Amino acid sequence: MRDLGVGFGYLIKGQRWVVRHGRWLGIGLLPGLITLVLYAGALVGLGFGADDFVDWATPFADDWSSPWLGLLRNTLTALVFVFGVFLAVITFTAVTLLVGQPFYESLSEEVDRAEGGEVPESGLPLWRELWISARDSVRILVRVLLYAVLLFALGFVPVAGQTVVPVLGFCVTGYFLAEELTAVALQRRGLVLKDRLVLLRGRRLLTLGFGVPLGLAFLVPFVAVFLMPGAVAGATLLARDLVGADDSDDEDDDGDEEPDDADDGADPAPVPVPPPAPPAPGTNEN
Repeated sequence: MRDLGVGFGYLIKGQRWVVRHGRWLGIGLLPGLITLVLYAGALVGLGFGADDFVDWATPFADDWSSPWLGLLRNTLTALVFVFGVFLAVITFTAVTLLVGQPFYESLSEEVDRAEGGEVPESGLPLWRELWISARDSVRILVRVLLYAVLLFALGFVPVAGQTVVPVLGFCVTGYFLAEELTAVALQRRGLVLKDRLVLLRGRRLLTLGFGVPLGLAFLVPFVAVFLMPGAVAGATLLARDLVGADDSDDEDDDGDEEPDDADDGADPAPVPVPPPAPPAPGTNEN
């Protein structure tokens, strides 16, 4: 349970880091603002065009009498818009990271540099990094949609569907949100998606402690834009913890073997010989 608090602590530390480094806060806001404008325009267009789309998709209902025609098409129009909002919510982070790949890459490197130690670099050209990010985001999106379908079906189970399932939904959202954000730092360390998921599964509570509160905060309109720079900084700190734990384990294993290697090439220490005991009084040495 301690890892839950540690993960949340990385989220707070990331926000504090960007506040202390105001220049990076401003740079990190740009991709989120660009994505927000794009999504807002798309949703406005969807709001104006959803009814026309529904009319085009339901020609079989043209001859229906009132109120059934209006009830069907108004319901479908609302569902289309709700589905668009749902897609916007679950893809906002991935699209923002894709748009801001160079910005967040530099931000993550700066966090590594400020924290000390090695600053890994992927060494890949920008187009290659963008392709890997887009491909991995699609794979994560497919996983999220599969979980969404499963949880939607479980939502019809009495009691559990109204209590347990929403909690599981937030956990799934937070877990994959943490994966997308830590990918910025872990991809620079040469970890592919499969390895990143294994790494996060090894510290589930740490991952959930970081991702679930952030996912809840992202539900508030426009909050995601302002929290994104700090989220990337906090995810970099989280990635350092995850990778550092593995590195320290390897070093401990190597350290355990060093004394054995040293002993193999060293001569055994001489055993001291005690001096002879002095003769007892009154005895003749001859």
